[in-house]
Amino acid sequence: MPLRLATGRTGVCLSLLLPLTIALLPGCAAPPAPGGSGVSAAQPLRAATAPQDVAWLNRLTWGASASSLAEWQRLGRERWLQAQLQPGPVAPLPAAVHARIDAMAISRTPLPELARSLEAQRKQLDSIADDAQKQAARQAYQQQLNGLAREAASRMLLRAIYSPQQLREQMTWFWFNHFNVHQGKHALRAAVGDYEEQLRTHALGRFRDLLRASALHPAMLLYLDNAQNAAGHLNENYARELLELHTLGVDGGYGQGDVQALARVLTGLGVRLNDETPRVRPALQPSLWQQGLVLFHPGRHDFGDKQLLGETVRGTGMPEIGQVLDRLARHPSTARFVSRRIAQYFVADVPPPALVERMSRRFQQTDGDIAQVLRTMVDSPEFAASLGHQFKDPLHYVVSAVRLAYDDQPVLSTAPLLHWLNQLGETPYNHPTPDGYPLEQAAWAGPGQMNTRFEIARAIGAGSAGLFRAEGAPPPERLPPPQLASPLYREGIAPALAPATRQTLAQAGSPSEWNALLLASPEFMHR
Repeated sequence: MPLRLATGRTGVCLSLLLPLTIALLPGCAAPPAPGGSGVSAAQPLRAATAPQDVAWLNRLTWGASASSLAEWQRLGRERWLQAQLQPGPVAPLPAAVHARIDAMAISRTPLPELARSLEAQRKQLDSIADDAQKQAARQAYQQQLNGLAREAASRMLLRAIYSPQQLREQMTWFWFNHFNVHQGKHALRAAVGDYEEQLRTHALGRFRDLLRASALHPAMLLYLDNAQNAAGHLNENYARELLELHTLGVDGGYGQGDVQALARVLTGLGVRLNDETPRVRPALQPSLWQQGLVLFHPGRHDFGDKQLLGETVRGTGMPEIGQVLDRLARHPSTARFVSRRIAQYFVADVPPPALVERMSRRFQQTDGDIAQVLRTMVDSPEFAASLGHQFKDPLHYVVSAVRLAYDDQPVLSTAPLLHWLNQLGETPYNHPTPDGYPLEQAAWAGPGQMNTRFEIARAIGAGSAGLFRAEGAPPPERLPPPQLASPLYREGIAPALAPATRQTLAQAGSPSEWNALLLASPEFMHR
C-alpha cells in the first residue's frame, strides 16, 4: 500500500516523490541550485536576483522567510551581513515570544539558586520513610528537571525561528554541539539552558572566551567527570576531550602524556552544589576560587610542574588552568581544527582544504575572532559555489519549514517541534557522547529519515500541526493550510526548482498536498 503524503480527494502517493528522493541518498549529489551556485561573494546586490538572495539566506539563517528576505533586500547583502556578524546585545523578538521566554524559570532564576534548590530537594528524598511518598517526591523532582530541559529547548527553538540575529543563533547551536554535553547525565537538565546561554554570549566573539565559558561551567565539569578529578586520583575524561574534540583535534600533535599532564592541570576544578564554604588549610586559602557553582579546591589540586605539548606548566593552581586554556585556544592545530569544523557546517562535508587554510590563517591573525573567520569563509568563492548543496540536518529542516510556512506568526507550543526532532534523532541536548551530533549528510539522509521528513512535511503543509494551540488549550477549529505559494515562492524559490520538482508539484490535488510536496522536495532538503 503506497504511503500517502497528504489526505484529500485523491491524495499524493510516495511514488510521485521517488524521482526526487534519489538525490537525497548518501553519496548522491545535491540538486542543482540555479539561484545559488556560482554566485560571487563580491557581486553587488543590485546584480543579484531573488533566487540568489534566498540561497544566501538559506545558508546564513535557519531558513529563508518572507520577512527575512524583505530585510535582506532592504539592507543589501553587505549591511545585512555586517549586522549578523556584529549583532547588538539584545535581539528584538515578537512580543508574545519575548514574553514566553521571560516567563520561563530558566530566565527568572539564576542557575546557582536553581541547582542548589534542586540539590536540597534531591537530598530530602532520603529522609522520606514512606515508599509511596518517596516515589511521588522522586517523580516531582524528575518532572521539575524535565520541565527545565523543555524550557531550554523551547527557548532555543523560538530564538531560531524568530530572532533577527540568525547567524548568532546558528553559531550558538554549532558551539553547543562542538562543546557537547548530554542532558541525561546527573541533573544536567537544570544546567543545559544556562550552559547554552553562556556559549551564546560568545558565539561570535573570540574562541578563547568560548573555551573558558565551556571549561568553567558546571555542565561540562559534571558531564565529563572533572568534578571527580583530584591529585592522586586522576580522571582524564575531560582532558582527553578538551584536546581531541574541543581544541587540537585528533591529529593535533598531542599524545597520551599530554592528556595526563592536562588532567593534572585540571585537578581540583569541580562543582559545589551547596553554599557552604569549603574547608581549606590556611596556607592554601589564597588559592581557593569560586564562581557560581564552579569551585577550584586547592586541596585537591596537583601543584607539581607539568610538561604539556613540549612546554613546562608551573604548578600555580587556578592561574595555570587559565594559562593552559589560552595556550590551547591559540595553538595552530586548534585554528585548523575549528576552522575545518565551521567550514564543514557551512560549506561541505569535506570542506576545500584551501578554504580551511585561509580560515585558519585568519583565526590566528585575529586571535580566534570567530566573526572574522566567518567573514573569510562567506567572502570565499567556495562558499558561494556551495549554496543550495548543503544537506539539512533535522534541526535545520524542521525550523526552516516552520519559518517558510509561518514566518513571524508566534508559535504557541513547541511540543510538535520537539516531537518531530525526537523522531528524526536530533533532540536538543540529547546526544549522549561528547562528539555531538554528526554534521555529514550520510548521518541524516537514509530512507527512514526521509519517510519521517515526508510525514512532517505533510503535517506542516496541512495546517498548524498543533503549533498554534497553547499547551492545555482545547483544539481550535481546523486552520487552513499555510500559503506557501507566495511571492517568496514565485520570485525566490520556484526559479531554482528542477523540472522534476515542478512537474511533481503540478500533480498536487490540493493546497495541502502542494505544500507537502514542496517541503519534501530535494531542493528544500538542502540549503
